[in-house]
Amino acid sequence: MENSTFTSSFAGLTELASEKVGGKVLLASDDFFAEKENLIKVEKPIFIPDKYTDKGKWMDGWESRRKRVQGFDWCILKLGISGFVKGVDIDTSFFIGNYPPYASIEACFFEDDVTNKELLGANWTEILPKSSLNPGSQNLFSCYQQDKPWSHLKLNIFPDGGVARLRVYGEVLKKIPKDNSLFELSALVNGGKVITCNDMFFGNKDNMIAPGKAKNMGDGWETRRKRIIEGPDWAIIKLATKGSIKELLIDTSYFKGNYPDSCWVEGIFATNLDDIEFFNPHKLDWIEILPKSKLEPDKEHKFTELKNTDKIFTHLKLNIFPDGGISRFRAFGFVTNIV
Repeated sequence: MENSTFTSSFAGLTELASEKVGGKVLLASDDFFAEKENLIKVEKPIFIPDKYTDKGKWMDGWESRRKRVQGFDWCILKLGISGFVKGVDIDTSFFIGNYPPYASIEACFFEDDVTNKELLGANWTEILPKSSLNPGSQNLFSCYQQDKPWSHLKLNIFPDGGVARLRVYGEVLKKIPKDNSLFELSALVNGGKVITCNDMFFGNKDNMIAPGKAKNMGDGWETRRKRIIEGPDWAIIKLATKGSIKELLIDTSYFKGNYPDSCWVEGIFATNLDDIEFFNPHKLDWIEILPKSKLEPDKEHKFTELKNTDKIFTHLKLNIFPDGGISRFRAFGFVTNIV
């Protein structure tokens, strides 16, 4: 089941469990040495050699005590975004003599909020059978039941030990409104995706459409400094569903000496194109939505005076000139049923 080449596929998938997108660790059979909440931290795990707590060695992950009875330990988490799980990374970084030799994962789906009692009695489906883990490393697996959506996962470790992080990768279960209300078409949690960009040296492109305000400058999209000014830096956002654009929000929070001087936004209706065809977007017939507009440092810019608001789009192209950082990008509009 383990497949190291699967890591290349993670790039096109959404991380569904991270605390950044609202994931929560709800229950664990035991987290005596290290708290269960560490499993879905955004930051990479670290190791501090001389750090101890009153319970033992401090570890950056979830760690149960040494089991002296039959059975295994488990941890239940709620995905921040319900979706179709394609693969997982069970990261045992820094857990060497205390890692679990095996792990499995089960899943279930609840449309609405659920109690802990209901979760414990849920009809769980195995999506990763009991599989061997390596110590101090990322353990990458593809999952079964990829065509079914899940809202909660249960990580089982055999018999006990520590896991630094659990990363869950998949496709978002889209929740498209049926009424004619203004909808955030670009949002990650709604099914939007930044499919490509020309540069993300300092900050990942996916950060732009994450939920909530950015936490700091590192929680945005930032390109390197240009030395030869030829054109803009750009990113392509695939909307959750096709629609008309009525309002844009472009946030430069935390970007003070490195914000873009200006930006503009274009769109295209392209249901017949594969994502890969947007990797060279200059040959496509983009339509202007937001003309070139000046930006200010550390500010949330709201644009309501847009062009072509009657047209339907599937993708947007955010251009920034000449370079710099954007913490959040939001595109609001109306969903359309036009084919």
